[in-house]
Amino acid sequence: MAGFNSLGILRQLGLMVGLAASVAIGFAVVLWSQQPDYRVLYANLSFSDANEVIEQLRLNKIPYRFDADGRAILVPESHVHAARLRLAADGFTADRTVGFELLDQDYGMGTSQFMETTRYRRGLEGELSRTISNMTAVRSARVHLAIPRDTVFIRDQRKPRASVFLELFSGRQLERDQVAAIANLVASSIPELDVKDVTIVDQRGRLLNLRDIDSDVVLAARQLEYVRQVEDTLVNRVNSILQPVVGLGNFRAEVSADVDFTEVEQASEMFNPDLPALRSEQTLEERRDSGEAAVGVPGALANQPPGPVAVPEIAGNGAGGAGAGASGSSRNQATRNFELDRSISYTRQQMGGIRRLSVAVVVDDLQVVNPETGERSRARWSDEDLDRLRLLVENSVGFSALRGDSVNVINSSFVPPEEFEFDDPGFWQQEWFWNLLKQIGAAAFVLLLVLGILRPVLKHLSTTGGGRTTSDLGPAGQISAELESLDGSGIADDKVTFGGVESAAMVTPNESFDYQLNEIRSMVAEDPARVAQAIKQWVVERE
Repeated sequence: MAGFNSLGILRQLGLMVGLAASVAIGFAVVLWSQQPDYRVLYANLSFSDANEVIEQLRLNKIPYRFDADGRAILVPESHVHAARLRLAADGFTADRTVGFELLDQDYGMGTSQFMETTRYRRGLEGELSRTISNMTAVRSARVHLAIPRDTVFIRDQRKPRASVFLELFSGRQLERDQVAAIANLVASSIPELDVKDVTIVDQRGRLLNLRDIDSDVVLAARQLEYVRQVEDTLVNRVNSILQPVVGLGNFRAEVSADVDFTEVEQASEMFNPDLPALRSEQTLEERRDSGEAAVGVPGALANQPPGPVAVPEIAGNGAGGAGAGASGSSRNQATRNFELDRSISYTRQQMGGIRRLSVAVVVDDLQVVNPETGERSRARWSDEDLDRLRLLVENSVGFSALRGDSVNVINSSFVPPEEFEFDDPGFWQQEWFWNLLKQIGAAAFVLLLVLGILRPVLKHLSTTGGGRTTSDLGPAGQISAELESLDGSGIADDKVTFGGVESAAMVTPNESFDYQLNEIRSMVAEDPARVAQAIKQWVVERE
């Protein structure tokens, strides 16, 4: 304290601030070394939800940190699961989406129809958001419905529309069929809502359902996906039948399918002339018998005698004009309608049929073990064995020679895989090592702070205080100290000057301390009694 008091006010303040800063830094380093790792409990919280979580953590005495930039709450790693369970037991949930529970609240008799419609639409949007958020790749979802008001006028009727905003997990994306499933889910929940009127957007602003923007590209993508599915199915069949025979990893199989996506419609009509069938028949038979009655056209011409005629040998059956000698006539007429055998067929060939298959299989060499020595060697497959394998492959893929399918099974040596040696991580990569290193580093820093800063400062203060205990007591104190340190033979001759009283009287306070001390030593050596008398007087005056 004597050395500290000997300093000026500014130096005292600086020393106090430095010591306080050193102690604070030491405590901070110690606390940092003992501080646990923090993990995210909840992220992207609103400030109201964050306040509620913080209050619950305080009540349960769980340490926490709040990151205002990311609106995240962090807790020690050992308290993450316990904190989540505790908050769930208290009824807290990070999902603040409201659904049809809005309709359970009683709003009184003064609620307008507009408010009731708005609450219903909001509840429907919340229910759809909850359903979509349950998908694996979706973190959260928001649904916006544009449902027009019902009207009795046909010209004023408008179709409803929907928009879906999806926030996906990092590193995940939705497949085309999943996007279509979301669109169909929303369209099926709203009356008279078409799938084409549903828009789906992710957090990056990408339109996920392209609808009919480029129908050719969408159709080509679907066809390519179908071809891949067919090829994967055939490859799985080949793998399942060859794996028990050849062994896992001893063969590779690939299938290329030429799929025909042409849609053909055909109508044909065939007739069979060998199988006629009588559909209808109409028969007319007429017969006349001649008698003695006159025939012919009555009149003057009929009463004239006939002219010369040639009498035929055989009388015909035709009717004469006027002659009494005709014997009679007959007439037969028949009309028959026949139907031919006819067949009509209508054929529509479904697209997606396989036009041609190409299968390639390569097998590795056989592993042969010598029973006597136990050594392993490699041998090639025989042609008979390759033919048997090819027969198995043809039957598994449905080989058809009419389509022009080709199946090739060859034997080739596989390149041996490179062996990677995974070394165990060193102790410096272990978590316990870094924790221990953190503790040791904190201890070394504190030790350096104490030995490098605090100890030299205190030593300097103690040295300064000890030096002032003699100099600050005045001339009497200095002389007393010198007398205590000297005995009869302790005065060095080389430092004492015998200058007499006149020379001693000439010593002034402006001289240096060493010069004054040398002169006092000289006085003590020359006249000790006088010096003792002077010291006695100074002591009496101080008392």
